[in-house]
Amino acid sequence: MEKLTEKQAFEAMVLFLEGFYQRTQADEIGGLLSDLLMAENGTTADPAAWQDWMDCVQRVLAAKQAVSK
Repeated sequence: MEKLTEKQAFEAMVLFLEGFYQRTQADEIGGLLSDLLMAENGTTADPAAWQDWMDCVQRVLAAKQAVSK
């Protein structure tokens, strides 16, 4: 399986959430998707959303390193 960059993984997560939203019309997911919209300059509509994403990426990577030790 090909590895994704952080941005590609973010885009995949957004696609997953968009599919979920299309099926459920859940207001909470719609609001989240609004925050995750990428502007032309590469930032998210809610600037904290990208930082939250990167924090999660770091947590996953740290957990993977801890398991491999």
